[in-house]
Amino acid sequence: MDRVRWLTAREERAWRALQFMQMRLEAAIARQLTAESGLSYPDYLVLIALTDAPEGRLRQFELGRVLGWEKSRLSHQVARMAQRGLVEKQACDSDRRGAYVAVTTEGRKEIAAAAAGHVRTVRRLFVDRLTADELDVIATAAERVLAEMDDSLP
Repeated sequence: MDRVRWLTAREERAWRALQFMQMRLEAAIARQLTAESGLSYPDYLVLIALTDAPEGRLRQFELGRVLGWEKSRLSHQVARMAQRGLVEKQACDSDRRGAYVAVTTEGRKEIAAAAAGHVRTVRRLFVDRLTADELDVIATAAERVLAEMDDSLP
């Protein structure tokens, strides 16, 4: 049996601060999106991932990997968004079992309408509270953790 390496006070402080900051930021962003647009926070995350992708589409498994979501969560979210006309499923010619999830014109309109309020909230709650050096440290650390997580995925 492996011996547990418990967190030091310094490590626990960093981890807990990150956890609670992320939870509170997500809650505030979700409230802002709900109040100012027709999008939920998960809607917004899916649309961002798709609009960042070439051609505005990703294979469903790729979208799941980008978001870090389980297959069932992603399937339910995509189905709800498709019913509202924000995304559509497209057949994949090279893999008959696979499908693309693509942002629609309506999805692009919705995210464009929501973006300014979202950015104002992110700036007010996060960006404007930090120095340029602090932002660089956070970005570098987060990118390293994400890259190493991606490398360890099957």
